[in-house]
Amino acid sequence: METITTSEDALLAGLIGRGIMLSRTPLMHMREAQAQGLFTVYEKLDMDAPERATLSLTDMVTAAEAAGFDGLNITYPFKIEVISLLDELSENARAVGAVNTVVLKDGKRIGHNTDLWGFAESFRRGLDGADTRHAVLLGAGGAGVAVAHALADCGVAKLSIFDTDPARAEGLAELVAGNRPGTETQAVSDLAALFAEDRPTGIVNATPMGMEKLPGMAIDADLIASDLWVADIVYFPLETQLIATARAKGCRVLPGSGMAVYQAVRAFELFTGRPADPNRMKATFDAFDKAPLATAGNM
Repeated sequence: METITTSEDALLAGLIGRGIMLSRTPLMHMREAQAQGLFTVYEKLDMDAPERATLSLTDMVTAAEAAGFDGLNITYPFKIEVISLLDELSENARAVGAVNTVVLKDGKRIGHNTDLWGFAESFRRGLDGADTRHAVLLGAGGAGVAVAHALADCGVAKLSIFDTDPARAEGLAELVAGNRPGTETQAVSDLAALFAEDRPTGIVNATPMGMEKLPGMAIDADLIASDLWVADIVYFPLETQLIATARAKGCRVLPGSGMAVYQAVRAFELFTGRPADPNRMKATFDAFDKAPLATAGNM
């Protein structure tokens, strides 16, 4: 696990991504900081907003650093692009080639990947005892890279990787094989053929499919049966079409809420140098489901 930084009695941070106005990450950080007596400001820096139409990722990171931010969370679609803007990478970030947390300290930009630990912790708690002989991962982008390594860490013996870009799936299969030699990996281009020839025991969606702005599923519903476990990393909406379909078919399911909470727990610790309370941060996350969507999305 990465070294935790030290901080003063305030937290100034932000989230950079596209279509993030319903993100629960900012409020989790703010409520946890307030509970620990920290003055806190956490900004949603949505690159889809009209006022940022002419700004690049470089512009945003530079501006945040100049404004004295302690750190940034990075989400879709910038987790790989941001690496070129950083001075250092943690072991996790270097291994997976993707960054979702940037600590700004002493004039340096240090990239971390808390998605890996976040998904692994969620999987261990939410799918304990699941059959991990063979999992299929949908999506080999920035989040998929972290999830692939987390699945290997959680005991998946064979990992099949599907992506609309076959070369990207092949690259991730090779990367995981090098970093986690105990897991057999392969890239696949035909999910129906995979299920017919070597049926997986679990499915993980690490694509943005299922988000409010990208509804749908990255796999044919006919391939989902009750003996599979199904996990998603998308959490707004919490009940994605994939999770709803799998639940209706009797599958064990793991919504994206767990990864969202645990990656935020680790990011908070990196930003502040203080341990976070996972239960308190999860309670903040869950509170969104008790509030009207319009209200929750603007908190």
